[in-house]
Amino acid sequence: MSIAIRKEINLSSWKCLPVTASRWEDLETLFGERGACGGCWCMVWRLRNKDWVSGKGAGNKSAFKKIVKTNERPGVLGYIGKQPIAWCSVAPREKYSFLKRSRILSPVDEESVWSISCLFVLKPYRRKGVSILLLKSAVEFAAKCGAGIVEGYPAVTAMEHTPDPFAWTGTPSAFIKAGFKEVLRRSKIRPIMRFKINKSTSN
Repeated sequence: MSIAIRKEINLSSWKCLPVTASRWEDLETLFGERGACGGCWCMVWRLRNKDWVSGKGAGNKSAFKKIVKTNERPGVLGYIGKQPIAWCSVAPREKYSFLKRSRILSPVDEESVWSISCLFVLKPYRRKGVSILLLKSAVEFAAKCGAGIVEGYPAVTAMEHTPDPFAWTGTPSAFIKAGFKEVLRRSKIRPIMRFKINKSTSN
């Protein structure tokens, strides 16, 4: 019987920075040839499904690069030292066309919110607490941009460990550990979780 050995990762040099035009190459390195997953390039919630499908790969990459190069800062990059190891897409809710179409994730109320649509962590760093650090950093970034509420939409599965392809919106446990609270659930598998920002968060 083989015994899995969990390699400890040193997170002491962790830092998280907004993605900007000057950091595009870091994002490109992190996402790799597959654009993080299946040629997505973090565009699946920003486009109509047919446009996203037709743009898989080069088309989606070009669309996302255009967003980054216009200095919209559509999320944050996590680093260990100088190596980019993680990504979180966080932006005003209205930037995501999927959320405008979704019945399950339609607005909770009339409050202005920022939404976390995607988390991507480099494989060697998964299941080691990086997603929690990433979520906290995303909240801090949103707070500095004037957000009052940050929402997340993690996936709930019956499995003890959510398979990586299904974990791209995050897991409830990670959101809870990052300080989020569930506010509404219209589907068994998709809670809406919120972090309400106070002045200390934005400082």
